Amino acid sequence: MRKIFIAIIIVIVAAVASYYAFPEKIAGYMISAARGKAGLTKNEIKIDDHTIVYLEGGKGTTILLLHGFGANKDNWISFAGYLTKDYHVVIPDIPGFGESSKSMDSSYNLSLQISRLHKFTKALKLKNFHIAGNSMGGFFAGMYAVRYPDEIISVGLFNAAGVTSLEKSVVTIMMDKGENPLVPKDSSEMSRLLALAFVNPPSLPYPIKSVMIKTALANRKIYEKELKEALPDFFSLEKELPNIKALTLILWGDQDKILDVSSVPVFEKGLKNHKTVIIKDCGHLPMIEKPKETATQYIDFIKGIKN
Repeated sequence: MRKIFIAIIIVIVAAVASYYAFPEKIAGYMISAARGKAGLTKNEIKIDDHTIVYLEGGKGTTILLLHGFGANKDNWISFAGYLTKDYHVVIPDIPGFGESSKSMDSSYNLSLQISRLHKFTKALKLKNFHIAGNSMGGFFAGMYAVRYPDEIISVGLFNAAGVTSLEKSVVTIMMDKGENPLVPKDSSEMSRLLALAFVNPPSLPYPIKSVMIKTALANRKIYEKELKEALPDFFSLEKELPNIKALTLILWGDQDKILDVSSVPVFEKGLKNHKTVIIKDCGHLPMIEKPKETATQYIDFIKGIKN
């Protein structure tokens, strides 16, 4: 009995030691398990000079989901788990982010990124689909719908960039003073960014948090480059809003410190055909902070579209 007890203790100690000694490997297992639970598998495809890594799962009408700046495809996992039961979901790492190719020699301006995404959808033979995005991804979703209207059934703008809000956000005020909280320099700045992004920041397991910080710091230079290239077009969606033909869902966390909720009336004014949903006690990433409520609202929206 004593030998069995000692063996159990050894196994537990070894497991705990691995948890902290090999965070990348443990994080990989955790993420793979979460993807599997959501019905998603990882694939990749070559588009011009970039490899695009993406998640895919489910059957039915396609929904293309686009993540925000400095983020990646896994931001959508919990949300997507509610969709894959009835829809075909595709979630790419936008070129320059996540596991997709990143190159200091490539350009990541708005026009090229939309072009890459279009080539991606053509390569996957996506014809008529719903498109939704968060933050920068929302900006891209809107511009994609402007450029390729005949492909889009509906647009989802989740705390989307692309317009000038009526009131400045906390992050906008910080950037006006010369700070850039969107590109953390160390772990403390990463913690600050999480506090800015959420009303109630998620409790992250050590391996996930460790890998997230390591990845953000390793990609700091490419993120700075991409942000610099994006800024000239950052508010260009506003004037294009009347050209979005598809029914559009404007969905926002009411306490967003990165893109102020006063962006909503700007979107409402410019869009011809829209529905608005405000998620209470929620920040910049509603699909992470309140995945079930956000998914329920989104599914109700797309189910209500009359063909």
